[in-house]
Formats: sequence, structure tokens, C-alpha cells
Amino acid sequence: MRVVVVSGGDPGHVVPAIALCLRFLEAGDTPSLLTGDRWVEAAARSGITASRVTGLSLADLNGCADLGAALHSQAGTLASALVPQLAALSPDLVVCDVLALGASMAAELLGVPWAQLSPHPLYEPSRWLPPMGSGLAPGTGMRGRLRDAVLRAMTARSIRQGDRQRALVRQQIGLRARGEGPAVRLIATLPALEVPRPDWPGNAHVVGPLLWEASDELMTPPPGDAPLVMIAPSTAWTGATGMASLALEALRGLGVRAVVSTFAPPPGDLPSWARSGPGRQDSLLRESSVLVCGGGHGMLVKALLAGVPVVVVPGGGDQWEMANRVARQGSGVIVRPCTVDSLRDAVTCVLGDPRFAAAAARAASVEGVRDPVEVCRAAVTAGVA
Repeated sequence: MRVVVVSGGDPGHVVPAIALCLRFLEAGDTPSLLTGDRWVEAAARSGITASRVTGLSLADLNGCADLGAALHSQAGTLASALVPQLAALSPDLVVCDVLALGASMAAELLGVPWAQLSPHPLYEPSRWLPPMGSGLAPGTGMRGRLRDAVLRAMTARSIRQGDRQRALVRQQIGLRARGEGPAVRLIATLPALEVPRPDWPGNAHVVGPLLWEASDELMTPPPGDAPLVMIAPSTAWTGATGMASLALEALRGLGVRAVVSTFAPPPGDLPSWARSGPGRQDSLLRESSVLVCGGGHGMLVKALLAGVPVVVVPGGGDQWEMANRVARQGSGVIVRPCTVDSLRDAVTCVLGDPRFAAAAARAASVEGVRDPVEVCRAAVTAGVA
């Protein structure tokens, strides 16, 4: 099966796309990756055929007065530009990152089935849940259900506006106002982070986290046997800034060791008990007692799969939603607003209470997840039949 996977350059989205390509490759299929400049060579080093495509970066839209209109306009432009590139690859299936709207439109223009890759839980609105991004658990009782209904009504206008904007762009490039949607949806998360809903889409399948290490380097933690605290600043453009320096200041005097996992320059002069730089995060997590991170889904599931509890300093986007799901599951605590004292207290709390690590170990279960390659093959076969 020939598969084209399209993803923007944000690490939280392109890393699962690369991991999915590797799964296809291992299964004997022929995947091609279309993504941003930064990741083409990295994917190629992993044996994946990759090409650059422009118009996928959300950071390019930062500051737009109407982000929804700009996002859909970008999608229309991308769709038209992608058609010849996709046609040359003759795919049996196009897998589109959930934010790569233009790629799905291009697949429709070519009459090729497409799948949606969600590198996080299913964020589709539900009439049984509070709006995604609120961080709230589903309301219970009459008051709780009324609260959720009111909140859904407050966001419904924006959802309808987005539907209209998408319909307009689709018509402008020669598609019907409304499409049939993806043949299948790949929900690349842990079951523990998903929220049950009676209206779960029939074509959506939890396939477990899709992880890939961007670095092959191994970082050596500071010597000693004190607890190791891993700090992973957010890579998202909506993430909290300055977290690494703040975290190191908060850890001072706690009798711990620290590693800052980043490709950025070190956050100032490092104390003897800290290290900073790139390195395989899975290897560092195996030695860590707690992770301090921004709440991005990819980093959270890496920690939970390793049984490591988390202290989350959420930024914007969906980080607040993910932080609250982790806190409700019991494997971490949220720090907001973030100060040196509040962060120090949170790390001390998680290190001192074994219930957080036990909850993280429970969250690591992938029981019941589907194989994404099998799901995609079944979707293509069903379409042909």
C-alpha cells in the first residue's frame, strides 16, 4: 500500500507522523512524508522518503485577527498546491494530521481516501462533554449537565463560524461545501487520557501513542543517587516561556539532580547538579523520578509510558486540557500561576507521595488499542470493495 502522510512542522504533530511512517515501513508498505523543512533530513535518516511542503505552519498565522479565517484560507492554498505533488506519488491513502486541513482537501480533489491522524485524544465536540480546552471533567447531576450545556452553547457560535469558513474555502477550490470526512480516524493517545462519550465516532480508533526520538544522542545525568528531575520545556509556539530557568531555580536546595531536555542553548550557567542539551528522552525518563513539562501530549505520554509522574506548567492551546486530564487521573499536578515557590512545592509533593508514580504506572496501559496500520489497510480495503 502506498501511503502519503502530511504533517506540519510542530514537533507535537510531526513526531507522531514520522512514527506512523515507520510503522508502515516496518509492515511492508511504502510511506512518504510531506512536512516542514526542519524534519525532511531527520525523516530521511530514519529511512523515510520525505519532501518539503510549505503552508503547514500554525506559527505563520500567529497574530492574525481572525485565526479561523486565516487557517481555512491557508488550507485552501495548500490544497491547490498539494494536488500535483500527491498525484505524482499515486497514494492509496493520504493520512492528514488533524491540523493539515489542506491535505485532506487535496486528497478529496484527487478522489483518494484519507485518514485523519490526531496526535492527542479525540477533541471533536460532543453533546455529552464540556467544550474541549476547558479542562473540565464532564458535569454530573442536573447542575453539572446544565453547566456543560451552557458552555457548549457559548462555543457553538465559533464552531458554526468555522464550518461556514471551511465550506466557503471548499467551494472556492471546487469541492462541495461539506465533505464526507475521513475514512478513518487514528487517535494516537493512551486510553487513560481519553474521555468516554456515548457519541464516539464509529470510524475513530485509539491506536496508542506514536512516538519517535528526534535525537540519537544519550545525555549523561549528573552523578549521584539523588532523585533525578527531568525538565522538558514546551516545543509548541503556545507553550509557557522561561520554564527551564524557573524550574532550575525552584529545584535549588531540594537535594535533587536535574536534566533539561532541549535543543536550545543552556538556560544560563548550570549548577553542578544539572545538565542541559539534546538527548533521547526515553532513556532519560527511565532514570527520572518526576518530569516537569509544559503539558504537550507527546511529552506527557512518554512520561506515563515510563511510569514517571509529572508536574505540568501548561501554556495555551490544548495544554490546559491535557494537564487537567493528567491531574484527574492522579499521575501529576498542575502549577498555574507558576512561581519558584509553587513549582518547588509541586515537585516536593510529587516526589514525596508514591501515589503519583502508581497512577502513572496505571496510565501506561495500552490494553485495547488498535494497530494503526491494520486500521488504515481495512479502511482502504473497505473503500475498494
